[in-house]
Amino acid sequence: MKRLGFSLYVALLILLSACATSEKEVAEKDKPFVWEGANLYFLLTDRFNNGTTDNDVNFERELPTGKLRGFEGGDIKGITQKIREGYFTDLGINAIWFTPITEQIHGSVDEGTGNTYGFHGYWAKDWTALDPNFGTMDDLAELVAVAHSRGIRIVMDAVINHTGPATEKDPAWEEGWVRTGPTCTYQNFKTTAECTLTDNLPDIKTESTLEVTVPKSLAEKWKNEGRYEQEMKELDEFFARTGYPRTPKYHMIKWLCDYIIEFGIDGYRADTVKHTEESVWGDFRKECEYAFQLWKKNNPEKVLDDNEFYSVAEIYGYNISHKFAYSFGDKQVNYYANGFTDLINFEFKYNAQNSYEELFSNYSEILQGDLKGHGILNYLTSHDDGSPFDAKRERSFESANKLLLCPGTSQVYYGDESARPLVIEGTVGDATLRSFMNWEQIVSDKNTQTVLNHWQKLGQFRRDHPAVGAGVHKMLSETPYVFSRTYNNMELQDQVFVGLDLPIGKKELTIEGLENGTKLHDAYSGEIVKVKNGKVSFDTEFDIVLLELL
Repeated sequence: MKRLGFSLYVALLILLSACATSEKEVAEKDKPFVWEGANLYFLLTDRFNNGTTDNDVNFERELPTGKLRGFEGGDIKGITQKIREGYFTDLGINAIWFTPITEQIHGSVDEGTGNTYGFHGYWAKDWTALDPNFGTMDDLAELVAVAHSRGIRIVMDAVINHTGPATEKDPAWEEGWVRTGPTCTYQNFKTTAECTLTDNLPDIKTESTLEVTVPKSLAEKWKNEGRYEQEMKELDEFFARTGYPRTPKYHMIKWLCDYIIEFGIDGYRADTVKHTEESVWGDFRKECEYAFQLWKKNNPEKVLDDNEFYSVAEIYGYNISHKFAYSFGDKQVNYYANGFTDLINFEFKYNAQNSYEELFSNYSEILQGDLKGHGILNYLTSHDDGSPFDAKRERSFESANKLLLCPGTSQVYYGDESARPLVIEGTVGDATLRSFMNWEQIVSDKNTQTVLNHWQKLGQFRRDHPAVGAGVHKMLSETPYVFSRTYNNMELQDQVFVGLDLPIGKKELTIEGLENGTKLHDAYSGEIVKVKNGKVSFDTEFDIVLLELL
């Protein structure tokens, strides 16, 4: 046989690598997925990974800022890079939510802590454009495509409640569009919804029934960019199709749904939901689902599954114990009946102080009972919750166990898995929660690598088994602590067994409902065991087992 020429050898290696990658992508894409048991990763686009330094400064955003209150360089390309590297796959993530990437106000705001720019994405200037600090439409298309090829869904962040603050560079929109006061006092529904969240944060009049024209500053911007006619044509077509009046909220809904039609994103996390009248979100969900089905129709070869569009609400203060009713004092609102498949659960960090069994059984009882068919999103850390479960990062293993093994959808906040510091000297307010991802620490620090490895094993187990998050919980043994989760629907059956706080070394676990000789694989240690008289025995160096049927 002739020796391969060097160029042919390299080409063959590339081909083999591509085949391996393709097989891995197919394997990930085909894993069972239900939103009720998803493992969702939440990140600040600007603080995760800098994929290119070419877009780090735009619109002359060069004033000195307060600590961690300016742009740090993270972008869409950086997220895509980490998807390609397999970071999310290794972590068992099957959905990614990132902060808004629409064009932010160009100016800065001095909030008494030094200048602040809209690095966080919640100070929109133009919903129809991306901020160049975050990237381009092509970057977004690539991100969605690469994520989908690995079975990872993409959730964007929808802000309908407010624009960005008014500055010299960013004038407030006309009175028909926004109010600039009073600030919210939260005494009742009106003083929560028809008000501004803070001073100088123009509140969009989502309750208005008066028709408006496009804000003058936005129309002028579109004209300068040469796309005014196209944007107006699309608005005309939207209002002609839907028959909606040209009120502020329907403009916002149209602009946000365009990202679904164009890119096929899988869901929206809705910001500041309780600060708008609730019918906004029913209309939003209706148009999101229309857009999602239209994208599927136009792109049949790209469709991942037949799931509906995912919509999760941030209703600050909603707890799973509220079940369907959120109270404003003078009014109660069921947000599940107003456009949402899921609600963020602000109670989880408190419930997580309880024992494993108290936490797991309580959540299973609620989700399999009163909230059957509805979802919650649990978190321990977030970008604007100043009292996280583990602020000093002293309980990383417990955090992983409770978050990733609890019924409900899990939200991993970027750096939970690597103990990224949440107390940053020199910061004020929520800036301390928003440091850049600690990639160097992951590479160089063995303790960090140990923590990450634990999150990876639990995350992959959760991703691979819908029963973990969406199944029925049952305690099998109190000491040692062993439980099962069982998930059954017409298309998918899944069962797992988990043991926590077990002895190091030899251990025996009670297993229910399996015949003698049934083989089980421990996804944590890699050991394979057989059931004997309703029990399995292990000898591992870990205090946890994650059992799956072979």
